[in-house]
Amino acid sequence: MKYCSTCGHPVEHRVPSGDNRHRYVCPSCETIHYQNPRIVAGTVPVWEGRILLCRRAIEPRYGYWTLPAGFMENSETTDEAAARETREEALAEVTIDELYTIIHVPHIDQVHMFYRATLTDGRYGAGEESLETELFEPHDIPWDEISFPTVKRTLEHFVEDMRSNRFPVRVSDIRHRMGDKR
Repeated sequence: MKYCSTCGHPVEHRVPSGDNRHRYVCPSCETIHYQNPRIVAGTVPVWEGRILLCRRAIEPRYGYWTLPAGFMENSETTDEAAARETREEALAEVTIDELYTIIHVPHIDQVHMFYRATLTDGRYGAGEESLETELFEPHDIPWDEISFPTVKRTLEHFVEDMRSNRFPVRVSDIRHRMGDKR
């Protein structure tokens, strides 16, 4: 951030009085510009035991497989965002079943939330952000072509939980950057 969205004056990056973190602060109008993590909401959409994945038509990770998900918009709930993203990316209507995974990704200031979901009528297609969509049997998931660590972790949990038909809410962190060996 370079300029104050309130008055247009150049901002400073400093710890404001009474705070404990660096923030963008306008020295002219005293506005403190808070920046908070972004929420990514998505679904694990299922139809007759198969999981719907989308092949990405956008960067990052163009051509890789993902669960339908994206950034939450203002004025919507996380489950509404998850259903909307599924509609946009997979042209699929879903019934949201339950919250399934919450994965904190602090190094990119994001929280990823995936809901278990059921396709309402079995229909799906490729939206603007998808090259193609496909229903996969759990043993046919293209593991080496999964787009993001949060998607892979969610799918690994889901396939494991399908065996017992128990789907607890799973909360975890991914603290490393892609390419790190940690």
